[in-house]
Amino acid sequence: MEGDTFSGSGNGTQLDSQIVHTFQKSFVQVQNIFDQNRLLINEINQNHESKMPDNLSRNVGLIRKLNNNIRTVADLYADLSTNFTKSMDASSEGDSSGALKSGIACQKRSRPTGQ
Repeated sequence: MEGDTFSGSGNGTQLDSQIVHTFQKSFVQVQNIFDQNRLLINEINQNHESKMPDNLSRNVGLIRKLNNNIRTVADLYADLSTNFTKSMDASSEGDSSGALKSGIACQKRSRPTGQ
């Protein structure tokens, strides 16, 4: 996606490649954790269904790992949200047309005039 051009409100500008790289990196991290969680959940379910004491006690550690992964994903999304907000604020400073410099359209709503 680096170097891609997006048009918004007739404004064809390039996204900052550092911002795109940061977002891509975070989304890859999240997807990797989701993949790991899927495997953890499968193993937890198999252990639960086996009802074997060793497997059930192993689930305690697996569930802790799953909970930590969920916390990590929430933190990554919080960071993404903060970074996105900052990048949008920075790219729209001084731009009163409603079109962001990043190329993502932000259209102003026009209010109906009193009739």
